[in-house]
Amino acid sequence: MDPHLLRTFVAVLDHRSFSGAAAALGYTQSAVSQHIAALEADLGARLVERRPVAPTPAGVRLLEHAPALLLRLDAARADLARLHRARPSQLTLACSPAALGPVVAGALAALRADSVGLDLEVRVLGRDAVLAEVVTGRADLGLVDGAAAPSDPLPMPDLGPTTTLAVAEERLAVPLPHGHPLAPRRSVRLTDLAQAHWIDAPDTAVPLDRLRAVCRTEGFRPRLRHRGTDLHGLAALVAAGHGLAALPWSMAAMLPGVTAVPVAEPRLVHRTELVHPVHPSAPARQLVDLVTGRAADGA
Repeated sequence: MDPHLLRTFVAVLDHRSFSGAAAALGYTQSAVSQHIAALEADLGARLVERRPVAPTPAGVRLLEHAPALLLRLDAARADLARLHRARPSQLTLACSPAALGPVVAGALAALRADSVGLDLEVRVLGRDAVLAEVVTGRADLGLVDGAAAPSDPLPMPDLGPTTTLAVAEERLAVPLPHGHPLAPRRSVRLTDLAQAHWIDAPDTAVPLDRLRAVCRTEGFRPRLRHRGTDLHGLAALVAAGHGLAALPWSMAAMLPGVTAVPVAEPRLVHRTELVHPVHPSAPARQLVDLVTGRAADGA
């Protein structure tokens, strides 16, 4: 299976348009059509309906595999590139918004103090984008967060030759608008809030499908969708009564206009994990040691 054809297939379905895929990939529309036809001939199945553009049943199946296959190819290319690229004075850290907590901030401060002239860049992205940045070599380290049972790892896709380390665990909380009837409580049960209005903010708060999975309920339906990595914007929506979200306690407690109430049941924690290549650069290794050392010390 030619990866160039597979990328074209994914682009066509992402844009729901042959012309849109052509513009994104820098091809002509006829070249995109030829790529799809060649991939269909190779696999012996029609993959894309033309009018309107949509995946066939076979295309849906292929689309389940394609992103992971392409990501692993990019990861292999990036891993080889690291052999010939030295960046002793540069460090790029990609992180999801709620992963940038006190442990990481303190480790970054210590790194800057120890590394004169270090060119440090922090990119705040959605969780999937963070992992892609690390696997493809565009970032030296990644930090992602999520909800899990205590001491359980976060569910992760196949990331190839990478290392994942625990950084921090803390209470999960639900920020409630001031005046909310549950705001005076010392804790809440998520199942009691399953039928409340929620904000779907997968790149900032705990994704709602994760809450449905851990609570084993069909609740947690979104009233509003929030796209992006702006935690304060999310807090403003919660404070105005548009819906609820689940966040780490330390972050929820600092947001304006809301009261952070810890989650008592189910027994969950907000967990942050660090992801890096098997052979990180010297600055990346130094930051890993600082972060994991502070996490072990409870800093």
